[in-house]
Amino acid sequence: MTNQKHQFDASPVLVEELAPALRLSLRVKPARRAALGQALGLDLPARVGSRAAANGVEALCLGPDEWLIVAPEGTDLAAPARAVYADAPHSLVDISDREITLRLSGPAVLDLLAACCPRDVGAMPVGSAARTVFDSATVVLWRDGPADFRMDIWRSFAPHVRSLVAQVRQEIAAGL
Repeated sequence: MTNQKHQFDASPVLVEELAPALRLSLRVKPARRAALGQALGLDLPARVGSRAAANGVEALCLGPDEWLIVAPEGTDLAAPARAVYADAPHSLVDISDREITLRLSGPAVLDLLAACCPRDVGAMPVGSAARTVFDSATVVLWRDGPADFRMDIWRSFAPHVRSLVAQVRQEIAAGL
């Protein structure tokens, strides 16, 4: 998802709010994963933290039977999923309005994330993602490049996370 919605001032960490996207929470038994993935047009990864992408649709494995699916707004994934429901029973829930996404990038992005995230984000391989916390907010952190991350945040926690990000950015900028 590369369309940006808002961009804040430049610093060692650039913060951009990305445009809204379709977000789906998928639960399906591992034995039915391949059939449902084929219907959706991509291989659903089996390893927690692994991602797959095809035709603008991304899938992140969050658990042995749980995936987060992200696609451009207006993408219809419900119809193909419904078509295989008899052979691959599943739960597919639209959670698009629940979250916003911030793109965090720049030379000090690892320092910013380390200030509020207990996970060793520097050890996350590029192309992976994980559910974690940022201070007290549960987030999904996508590592798109060595210094390029996306952070999915529940809307109710967004003001808190934005405030922390702004504070840490100021502290980083003052230390340069």
